[in-house]
Amino acid sequence: MTFLRQRYVTGALIGALWLIVLSTTIAVAMSFVTGDPFRPDILLSLALGALAGAFLVTGLGHSAVSWIAAGVMFALTTANFGPMVMESSPIYNGIGALLLSVSFLISIQKILESCGFQDLNKHEWEDVVIRFLTGVGYIFFTAIVFIPFYVMVMTSLKNQSELIQNPLDFSVDLSKGLDLFRSYTELFNDFSFGNYLLTSFFISVLTVFITLAFSIPGAYAVARLRFRGQAAFSRSILLIYMVPMIVLALPIYIAFSMTGLRNSIPGIIMIYPVTTIPVALYMLQGYFRGLPGEIEEAGLMDGLGRLSVIWKITLPLSLPALASVSLYVFMIAWNEFLLAFMLLDDPSKFTLTRGIASLNSSEIPRQHLMAGAVIATVPIMVIFLGLERFMTKGLTAGSVKG
Repeated sequence: MTFLRQRYVTGALIGALWLIVLSTTIAVAMSFVTGDPFRPDILLSLALGALAGAFLVTGLGHSAVSWIAAGVMFALTTANFGPMVMESSPIYNGIGALLLSVSFLISIQKILESCGFQDLNKHEWEDVVIRFLTGVGYIFFTAIVFIPFYVMVMTSLKNQSELIQNPLDFSVDLSKGLDLFRSYTELFNDFSFGNYLLTSFFISVLTVFITLAFSIPGAYAVARLRFRGQAAFSRSILLIYMVPMIVLALPIYIAFSMTGLRNSIPGIIMIYPVTTIPVALYMLQGYFRGLPGEIEEAGLMDGLGRLSVIWKITLPLSLPALASVSLYVFMIAWNEFLLAFMLLDDPSKFTLTRGIASLNSSEIPRQHLMAGAVIATVPIMVIFLGLERFMTKGLTAGSVKG
């Protein structure tokens, strides 16, 4: 461990590992964007990263040293004798080399900023390692989230001949203009995706209102009132939610078929809240317990009834929790597939997920399926980002001074 704390060893080791991470990341990104082969050279990344890292700790903080290292990295990469091997046009080669050298220059200085002109103590060495692992974590989790979405979007902008010619080419030809979005227009014109969107939105909103109508009084009763079996009921709220829906699928199908609710929107609206009320009860009763009971007691002493206290005091203080629960319930209803697939057969009544499933056919081009997935994903992302900002601003609502 003492050997690893020597600043030259630390700089060389972290520089080598970090350059491997960056060269791999940028090579994958450039391959996706351009459709041309970019691949990392692991051995050269190890060697150049170790040299650059050891070189930087000799004069860390001096811009001249850092820019010399970045310039050497750029020249070697452009000449295809560096961390990345590129078989693309000179422009793309230059962009890839520039991205790699600049990103390495900026990030390695941040990672190694704890290195001074002496060997590192335990805390300084741990700080360097934590910064390195944090950077790796950011890159890894960004990649596993962004790459599938990027592939989905790029595939939706292709035509059938392009997909057949090279299914792994995820670049786009911007010269097509609006024709890039041909799959989307065909979905709305030929596959009734506008109706699917409206149906899913209508069902999701009603599910939110029905869930809140049942879960608010239920959660308040568990959190504030005293009755026999309260503790057992509070602990068993999530038992229904923990039962796999596939276990209940056959009984639900039989019951809905016998009552004539199968293949109907009212039937879907009836069954969706069953899956969302337990988790909403669990979330809200925890929040209600955290609210100061003195405020409600003051309202009761002023002559308000219990329902008035809930309406005028508890609910306004619970807006952050209500927004969070509403968003979560909306997302569950919007993305629900099993019940919709099992209970809906009429295309005129399909929800969005059921409509997307109908595109998964050998007779329908793959880009239409990807376009449908984008249409299902983007609205919920926009709603989440909007409400997330609202929830962040309202997190301190209801706080009292001690």
